[in-house]
Amino acid sequence: MTPLVLALVAGAVIGLALGALGGGGSVLAVPALIYLLGFTPSAATTAGLIIVTATSATALYAHARDGNLAWRTGALFAAAGIAPAYLTGAGAARLPEPVLTAAFAAIAALAALRMLRPSPAALPAWIRPAKAAGAGAGLGTVTGLLGVGGGFLAVPALVNVLGLRMRQAVGTSLLVITVNSLAALIARTGTGGDLRWEVIAPFTGAAILGAWDGKRLAAKLSGDTVQKIFAGVLLTVAGFMLLDVIA
Repeated sequence: MTPLVLALVAGAVIGLALGALGGGGSVLAVPALIYLLGFTPSAATTAGLIIVTATSATALYAHARDGNLAWRTGALFAAAGIAPAYLTGAGAARLPEPVLTAAFAAIAALAALRMLRPSPAALPAWIRPAKAAGAGAGLGTVTGLLGVGGGFLAVPALVNVLGLRMRQAVGTSLLVITVNSLAALIARTGTGGDLRWEVIAPFTGAAILGAWDGKRLAAKLSGDTVQKIFAGVLLTVAGFMLLDVIA
């Protein structure tokens, strides 16, 4: 297939992941850009942030319109993650690529295993600001360091740490992804290598369209089904990346 067709197909899949699962987009985008489209790791990381920021903002609007968004919790998460995402994003280029890849795979696998645990059946009576801010800062650190939106960690944190229902956690995570990805992208300005916009633009367009379909897909599935799909995606990606490091 031509690079344009590959970009369109990969973008549609990433959009579906973000729209339906509230995360996993950049986890899939970066490997797709490297292994399918020939980007360097540095360029793929920056391009992935561009794609995920635009797609997350689009999916966020759809979820917010339907009320699947806990604004206060999302705002605390996002605000706490801005500075860590920026600082670690600026310093990530100094770390060896195998170390970043292994850390990425390990965190994705841990998040997947946590998603398989039963989630609280109802929202807590109140949100503890300190707990939300602490989780958000940790998430921002991972976003900046690994160059990902962080939804694959935001959803488990929102479900298991703060007790949001799965569907509401999906919508709220998109707010966190958008803000953290934008902060990390600003920190990486000028360090992303050769960005091929003829690939990034159609990739992003297909991802945005896919996000709308993903949101509709999420409405037809139960919260437990979405969790299992999310965990399966993360475990698959983590296994692939670990094999890549070993090889």
